[in-house]
Amino acid sequence: MTVAAPAPPRRRWLPWAGALIGLASLMWVLRRFDIDRFLTTLADADLFYLALVPASLITEQLVRAWKWRQILSPLKLISTLRLFGAVMAGYLIASLIPFGFGTIARSWIIAQSDQLKLPTVLATVGLDRITDGVVFACFVPVALFAVAFADPTGGIRTGLVWSGAGSMVLFVLVGCALWAYKRGMLSQHGMVARLIKRLPARLSQPISRLAMSFSDGIVWPNNRWRGIAIMLASLAIKLLAASHFLWAGLAFGVLLAPAQYVFILVFLGFLIILGHFARIAGSFIIGGIFVLGLMDVPNEQALAMVLVVEAANLLSVAAIGALSIWWQGIALAEFRVPQGVVNVRANVKSNAA
Repeated sequence: MTVAAPAPPRRRWLPWAGALIGLASLMWVLRRFDIDRFLTTLADADLFYLALVPASLITEQLVRAWKWRQILSPLKLISTLRLFGAVMAGYLIASLIPFGFGTIARSWIIAQSDQLKLPTVLATVGLDRITDGVVFACFVPVALFAVAFADPTGGIRTGLVWSGAGSMVLFVLVGCALWAYKRGMLSQHGMVARLIKRLPARLSQPISRLAMSFSDGIVWPNNRWRGIAIMLASLAIKLLAASHFLWAGLAFGVLLAPAQYVFILVFLGFLIILGHFARIAGSFIIGGIFVLGLMDVPNEQALAMVLVVEAANLLSVAAIGALSIWWQGIALAEFRVPQGVVNVRANVKSNAA
């Protein structure tokens, strides 16, 4: 009689470790913090510039929705406002269910409302991310060569150089892989199609339908102006993202050089990705205070700026995302785990059919 090996214990200590590391890091970046000066900074805030922070956040996502409309145009022309609602709803659902579930949710909303297949819409989101990534990587040289900052060991500069080069190579390779995948699915003798055909019939047919649906979403507009508009929209999205700290800084009397806002964008972009994979709590707040410190911004103003940007983001996503979910007639219970996972998997199968 064979005894099954016991299942490995869950690493429940990981969230606690991430929280402790985050707390220790926050205490370190705020080691010279003056609470009275911080409260005075908040009391003297300029309300006009504070209001521009959520306005720029919402405008950024409207541009993203318009860009997504251009990517989807070979498949179907969809209203920018409806896409905007799906994007914000996806962000809200991602805050409730992590691990990329927001991307699936936003794609599912559009697939359901516009009679498209979920894998097809997911592929267009992938193109959106790739174009964003390429433009973001192009900002790295600007951040490195146009901004002077304290880096005695050279570790920050070296890390940004390798991260920028690595991200550019990664996004180019992913783009080439999608192009090769598209060609392989369209050709009956392509490598992907041949591999699928070797599977048992009960697997090859549904996988082939799913793969073809995903391939249908790997499209680029035939109109040259739409292709240019997609790249310009990616540029505008990054500039709007950089402007969040401009408006938050002006609200508290901080004005930096234009290139410094690009540096903040690049630094936080890489740090948030690292913090996400390392499960470090509060990585945006910690990184924001640290990078603003490199720009000689006092801790009190830096914390106020970061908190305003974070609060504006959370409130905008919560308000608009919830409104969009209500308008779409979607119950949040559909996205709860594990039932939500079952529902979405079922929808993936039905949309792939």
